Amino acid sequence: MRVALRVLAVGPLSTIQDLGRPGWFSVGVGVSGAADRRSLKLANRLVGNDEAAAGIETLLGGLELRAEAPVLLAVTGAQAAITVDGVPQGHSSVIALQPDQRLRIGMATAGLRVYVAVRGGITVEPVLGSRSRDTLAGIGPQPLAAGAEITVAPAGRLPWPNVEVAPVPAVESGVVTARVLLGPRDDWFADARVLFRDSWQVTDRADRVGVRLARPEGAAGLRRVDDRELPTEGMPLGAIQVPPSGEPVVFLADHPITGGYPVVGTVLAADVDLLAQARPGQHIRFVPSQP
Repeated sequence: MRVALRVLAVGPLSTIQDLGRPGWFSVGVGVSGAADRRSLKLANRLVGNDEAAAGIETLLGGLELRAEAPVLLAVTGAQAAITVDGVPQGHSSVIALQPDQRLRIGMATAGLRVYVAVRGGITVEPVLGSRSRDTLAGIGPQPLAAGAEITVAPAGRLPWPNVEVAPVPAVESGVVTARVLLGPRDDWFADARVLFRDSWQVTDRADRVGVRLARPEGAAGLRRVDDRELPTEGMPLGAIQVPPSGEPVVFLADHPITGGYPVVGTVLAADVDLLAQARPGQHIRFVPSQP
């Protein structure tokens, strides 16, 4: 291991994330991991890492890093200005830093979460097999703070990156479309397909645990058939849980593993990444998917 970077600024929230810690539901621990797994995987591929290597997830931007040794980076996810010593850099590109050079990520103009991968992968002490910070359970490495040192693993056996930039689509800034499988509790609602009739607005109550949505203007929301109580049951990633208000919550990476409100449907795993990048005020349109 070697110290590759020093953190100079962290923005609203910067955490270490990999692809999470599956297999611990039986002891009450969720998977966690990157909220937008697709962006972390891309950043890792760009620098020649395994897709599951730990990187940095930063909310909105504002992250500033100084190189302590020669290092190779990639920045993906939300659309934010990237500079090295004030010189603009390409999004989703491979960036080489020499000692004392500074990488700065500005505030995102579209999307919510930016990812930084470092060649070799970030090395912090794993907890239950993962280097991810679970913000709900409070396990894993502490969020980054100014002055922190970032160490990386040796990269000698890793393949050398063979691209300079990835031509990926920009993060959606308009209406986000997400596919949903109805169930298992869609029969608890007078008309579960209300979910698909209009777009829903992301509220400011959105974090790594989940995204609370506001009902369409003038709509009644998802109305329960009766006031039965539901025994606590398991909650998967992407579950659309509906509290008594009728306004759904979509669970993201740090979601609780059980819950007592009915789940009207589940967002397909491939589309959860899209919701992880949706900003407050943005609209979500759900479309039905077949099993």
